[in-house]
Amino acid sequence: MTNPAIIFNDDPILRKIVQEMPEPTFESTGDVFHDLVSCVVEQQIHYKSTKRIFARALERASITHLSIENFSAFEEFGLSQLKLSERKLQTLLLFVDYWNKNKLDFKTLTDDEVRHELSTINGIGNWTIDMILLYTLERPNIFPYDDFHLKQIMIELYQLNPASKLKQQMQEVAQSWANQSSLAVLYLLEHKKNRNKK
Repeated sequence: MTNPAIIFNDDPILRKIVQEMPEPTFESTGDVFHDLVSCVVEQQIHYKSTKRIFARALERASITHLSIENFSAFEEFGLSQLKLSERKLQTLLLFVDYWNKNKLDFKTLTDDEVRHELSTINGIGNWTIDMILLYTLERPNIFPYDDFHLKQIMIELYQLNPASKLKQQMQEVAQSWANQSSLAVLYLLEHKKNRNKK
């Protein structure tokens, strides 16, 4: 792969971050069903979260990896102990119903096709779909402009004005990322996390 510092050469702020830290890594499950449920339950994808709500629910149900086959056990022994809103519970049930009716291999779908499919489920919004594309399907050019942490770090690093068309400002910054927005986003989020540790 091309050196990230070269990829982001037109963005001096990101280039400096790339030069100062190793490339961010994570272990993707590659499993849309498992990860999407975790996004709804925790409002974060499970292996990037510090809340561990989803993990504890799995443990209570004696489940290591969630699937459509063991969801009923998860619902009975895991979800029943959580104080999820009625809206979240409804979204999960709608997603399970969708999954039972649609036998799709999401890995073969384009980004736009993934967005179209998941957006048909009431309660699944842009942020959740972006998390699936970025972390689960590991697509190279995903820019989750709705992500709270990404907004925070970009406002600070790029001196953006949060009161005036923030999404547009963020997109203007991302134009220099040469269709490698996912890698840029991972660097920025990891940079924010590392700073918070200090």
